[in-house]
Amino acid sequence: MSATLTIENLSVALGGRRHERLLRSVDLTVAPGEVLGLVGESGAGKSMIGKAVFGILPPAARVIEGRILFAGRDLLTLPRRTLRETRGRHMALIPQDPLTALNPSRRIGGQLTDRLTKILGEPKKAAETRALTLLEEVQIRDPDRVMRAYPHELSGGMRQRVLIAEAFAAEPDLIVADEPTTALDVTVQRRILGLIAHMQTRHGAALLFVTHDLGVVAKICQRVSVLYAGLVVEEAATADLIANPRSAYARALLAATPRYDRPDQALIPVAPDIIAAVRAEVAAADARYRP
Repeated sequence: MSATLTIENLSVALGGRRHERLLRSVDLTVAPGEVLGLVGESGAGKSMIGKAVFGILPPAARVIEGRILFAGRDLLTLPRRTLRETRGRHMALIPQDPLTALNPSRRIGGQLTDRLTKILGEPKKAAETRALTLLEEVQIRDPDRVMRAYPHELSGGMRQRVLIAEAFAAEPDLIVADEPTTALDVTVQRRILGLIAHMQTRHGAALLFVTHDLGVVAKICQRVSVLYAGLVVEEAATADLIANPRSAYARALLAATPRYDRPDQALIPVAPDIIAAVRAEVAAADARYRP
């Protein structure tokens, strides 16, 4: 089975004569129906990979080498109009903050139906019916009320459910979830994770799940890539990484993860010698790069 998404040797850098690399020769694949986790500290480059896939890198950043293949086509070489159509119909993003992602001046129903009418070309009445069905699918109890509501009238968990419904509306082949539970409390987070897993399984989409939480990775991802400073330092099946991580950095991240079954255990920071070793790997990767 061919991969839905293949990232080959992707490097992203900030512009200028002495550009700073943000992603370093990243190689990733996501198969149809698979959930791949991207995990690492803040600033590791996880979200930057998602932005590169969607072609929404910050203005100062640019791809300096590599390919991003989606359904066999390099997204980096597609005409702008084709890329926009691909993003709308075949790819979807679940962002981190639903309050800023939703239009505050428009009702939820209008935002959902717009996606269906403009992307899928559905008649307005059919789009409204489909939007109600999607809200029910993400376990919103009173979809009629939510359709009439503005984003600020909903809780954080409800807004995130709306974004999940919107992401799956066009039955995309690929979904990028960019830390979609970070802004939620623990109880709501657990429900949203379960909902994303349910929707992903039901619709069969490939899912690239960005998170800094290894506990989340263990719940939802089949495979995981560990990043540091834009470099993939380890990739493995999730069960293998948790049971027997190969890299010292991944072992240190696991050791630093708080354990609910050991509430009195002190937090263990990543040791300076491990940070020094992984920084040496980053320097070696930069040394191999020749612009």
